[in-house]
Amino acid sequence: MIIVPERITRASHGSTRALVAFAIALLLAPLITRDARGQDTTHAVRIGLTYQPGTKPGVIVLAIRGAWGDSLQAIIARDLDYGDRVEVIGLPGTPAASSLAGIGPGVSYPLWKSLNAAAAVQTTVTPSGLHVAVHDVTGRKIVQVADFPLPLAGGSGEWRLAVHGISDEIEQWITGTRGVAQTRILFVRGGRVYVVDTDGFGERLVSDAGLSLSPAWAPDGLTISYSVLGSRGWSIVTRSVAGGAGRTLPSTTSGLNTTPAFSPNGLTLAYSHGDEAGTDLMLVDLAGGGPRRITVGHGSDNTSPEFSPDGRKIAFTSGRAGHPEVYIMDVDGSNVELLTPFNFGDRNYRSNPDWAPDAQHVAFQSQIGGAFQIMVISLRDRSVKQITSEGVNEDPAWAPDARHVVFTSSRTGVRQLFILDSESGRARQLTHAGGARLAAWSHSLGHAR
Repeated sequence: MIIVPERITRASHGSTRALVAFAIALLLAPLITRDARGQDTTHAVRIGLTYQPGTKPGVIVLAIRGAWGDSLQAIIARDLDYGDRVEVIGLPGTPAASSLAGIGPGVSYPLWKSLNAAAAVQTTVTPSGLHVAVHDVTGRKIVQVADFPLPLAGGSGEWRLAVHGISDEIEQWITGTRGVAQTRILFVRGGRVYVVDTDGFGERLVSDAGLSLSPAWAPDGLTISYSVLGSRGWSIVTRSVAGGAGRTLPSTTSGLNTTPAFSPNGLTLAYSHGDEAGTDLMLVDLAGGGPRRITVGHGSDNTSPEFSPDGRKIAFTSGRAGHPEVYIMDVDGSNVELLTPFNFGDRNYRSNPDWAPDAQHVAFQSQIGGAFQIMVISLRDRSVKQITSEGVNEDPAWAPDARHVVFTSSRTGVRQLFILDSESGRARQLTHAGGARLAAWSHSLGHAR
């Protein structure tokens, strides 16, 4: 019996043919039924009192004159707002919006202080890009200055990515932690793989024709992998996110091969392989060589592998206890340990783990009162926190900051992606066309062009 991996569905019985048919039907369903991402941190610049984690200092993003000035101001302000570490003053819909409507790029410390701003971001368009200065409002001085190049094609995808990188740098200056605006998210809609910026712009198709599932990012931010349905089953494909021909892994040309995951060094791919004997996890060297089986199913399902940030362990879903639970093991398959809490008689599903980049937490989905919700378990003390409650919520994936989580939710009536700040509980909708799910969050793309 082949068990459909957790990122495709939650349970299945029968032959390979029936299983594939079920997977296709699920792809078309309108409603939910069902790596080390390193993050740089440095000391924040001194803005009045030194920034303290958990606080949200007020920040004003001043008007920007010149070509694309309005767009630049809007992108930077939105990125800082979505980072959830500062309070952006003057965004549309905030109380100070009308007060800031006439503020240009000039310096006005008394006015900024009256609006409870701790910092002001002053940006000037230059022939090669942007000149950015951060003002300490309390200290009445500039505390950080830098010049940033921008692509010539204003408004293009690469131009927007570069602006997102400037926003992330500004956030690091103020808070000591780099933002995650200069990242992208893969997801599946209607059996095709798409990529989108974290602010919801720039959505585009990245997979070829054919039903596709379970996208994953390589650490370089340039390569992706996903599973594709062919005449002999589901195979694993790797390709450039920019386009071009994909490469099918030779070891995945038959059977049910899904849920690929790159190792933190990008040299190894883990995936689940299903046949009539069951579903097991495999490792394959991307430079060549045959696959290595690291679980022995004995008729149970072992799916959805995710590497720890140091690459030494793998979190995965297994039905060996009679229903899906999340386990961790060494990368060679030894020292298997149940991660999620287990109570005899409790047959609720716990599945689809994603290891946080800080190596301290694992997110997963759990059945709560008949509906799936996103949970986070601490690897220090095994305490569990539920971070969603509205609608059905599945398929969590961490941002590089180990703070934000993208997930699939039914709260609008159809599958959509939402991003949640796990500290404040603030959630925002990322996609707006129905049927989005199975998201994967990239590393920082500052070097990926």
